[in-house]
Formats: sequence, C-alpha cells, structure tokens
Amino acid sequence: MKREELSFERPTELFASQPPEMRGQSRDEVRLMVTWPEGNNSHHVFTDLPTLLKQGDLLVVNESATLPASLPATSQLGNIRLNLSTRFSDNLWIAEPRWSVSRPGPLPLEEGETLQIGDATAKLLKSYPGIPRLWLTQFSIPATSLMAKYGEPIHYSYAPVYPMEAYQTLFSIFPGSAEMPSAARPITSRVHNTLVAQGIGITGLTLHTGVSSLEIEDEIVEHQALYPETFHVPAATANAVNATRARGGRVVAVGTTVVRALETAWNGSMVRACAGSTSLYVHPGTGVHVVDGLLTGLHDPATSHVAMLSTLMSIDHVRKAYAEAVEHRYLWHEFGDSHLIWKQQVESN
Repeated sequence: MKREELSFERPTELFASQPPEMRGQSRDEVRLMVTWPEGNNSHHVFTDLPTLLKQGDLLVVNESATLPASLPATSQLGNIRLNLSTRFSDNLWIAEPRWSVSRPGPLPLEEGETLQIGDATAKLLKSYPGIPRLWLTQFSIPATSLMAKYGEPIHYSYAPVYPMEAYQTLFSIFPGSAEMPSAARPITSRVHNTLVAQGIGITGLTLHTGVSSLEIEDEIVEHQALYPETFHVPAATANAVNATRARGGRVVAVGTTVVRALETAWNGSMVRACAGSTSLYVHPGTGVHVVDGLLTGLHDPATSHVAMLSTLMSIDHVRKAYAEAVEHRYLWHEFGDSHLIWKQQVESN
C-alpha cells in the first residue's frame, strides 16, 4: 500500500481542544460513528453503545494508566521537551526530544549528548533505527522520580495541559503509558453498568503506550518501522477471548493498543496468555485475526493507526468514513469523538 492512500483532508478546527467535561457534556456524551461491514455509517451518542452490541459480545479494554511523561529539559539547543515513550528499566527509556509542545523533532542532536533535567541528566545513547526522532536515553536517576517532580501529561499544540485525571480512564490501573489509551475514555460507570446488565462481557489487558501514532514516512506503508511497547495479556483475558470466539460471540477491541496486544498474543489458532515487548505493526499485509470490531477515536492521516483501520475495512471505506466524520463535524484526538468499526472481509496485499 502507498502512503498517499492513507492521506485525507481533515480541518484543524476539528481537533478537540478540551475534554467534553469542559464543553458542558459528560464523558459518555461524545458522538459515536459506526461503520458497518457493508461500509455504510450511522451516527449516535456514545451512551448508545450498549444498544449497538449483543448479549455474549466481549469488550477488551486497556488497563494501563497514563504517566506525566513530558519533561522539561535543557540541551545545547536551549530549552526543549523530552517526552518519554517506552521503558526498558527505571533509568533506560526510548524518548522523544521535541523543540516544544507545538514543534516536533527530529532535533539536530548527537549520540552521547547530555540533557539536563533539574539536577539530573539524560544521555542520548542512540537514535532508534528507522525513527530518527526517537532516542534510546539513559537517565542518571529513575525517570519515575523525574516525572513525579517535573512531569506533566504529554500534550500538543491543539490542547493545553489538563490535570492528570483528565488523561485516565475508568480502567486505568497499572501506570505505564506515555500517552493516554484514550479509546475507553467515554466509558463511564453508567455505560459500564448498562453493558454488564445486558450480558456484554468486559475484560482487560495491559499495553503501555508510547508517544502518539507514528506518521508513516516510508512511501510503502508496510515498510514503516515501529518502536516496541510493553504488554501483558493475562490468562483470564486470553480464555475469555477464546471462549467468546468459540461460541460465536464478537470480540471488540477498545483501542488500537488492544488490537496490537491481542494480535501479538495470537498463535495462529487462539490467543495465548503472554507478556513482554511487542513491535508488531498491524497493517493490510498482516491482517487482523482476533477481533470483530474496534472502538477507537479519530486518527490523523498517514499514520500507523490508519494503516490498522485499513485491515478492518477497505481503504475506500476508511476514506468514506472519515469524509463523513468531517462533514458531520466530529472531533479528533484524545478528547474527541468515537468510532466503532465492524470488521469487513478485506483482502490482504
């Protein structure tokens, strides 16, 4: 697939700059677009979600909690931001140096260069292969200490920084995500209780997200490099997914992170309990084997997330859905609206 196939027009005024709670709504009153297997779209409020599912369906959520992973740093270039991404140990992370909240990298930094963060240092060991804006970074003290003292949630120019609780979901249990796994954000206790009462299962796994979905830089979509993320699929979750599939129920991933974890845990016939680090890149060439649906947000053009969407429905239907979202003024990004995609039969390239 060519990179240009994942491109589409999306006005910047559709970026959600505030959580719905600050727009006079509750979390579960955002809008929800549904793309059906035939490729047509319908429009709802998120509180309609239980009516769009069936008894025996299973939602799989990400139980990772968001960290204050954006740190102020000083370099030879002046004041910059250092956004943490993937943890290898307390002192060793993949991180993204940025000029500022509104201006990304890559920055003209050298291997071995040292950044100052308060009284601590962060040494840039090596840029990540194929993704020059990311660096393997060694901290002089545990990065968790730096986050506790200096950190704030990763955010970008379209939205100011909000208190940490704005970046957590109902399922946030295990701290570790650099950016919020935001697909579950609109699931409130009200929606959760209605789902359970209607016989819809909910189970969890953990995938600690790194910095936001990578923009695809290679002209061939399938050639893009991805950085690793830490995940854990518990035995109870693997068993619930396998049992749902065996009895003909539908498995719905709440977020692209859940798809990535489940596909990593797929052994060709079933999901197995496992944990570790995954660099799996889900794109039309790999296909999706485990889930029947995906509940997600609205994603930027030409990114790895949009490549994943095109494994669930044809790229023509992706483009049609996103054009309709623009027409109906849906809001993008972590505080925006939601999209439920039911899997189509899509031929792999």
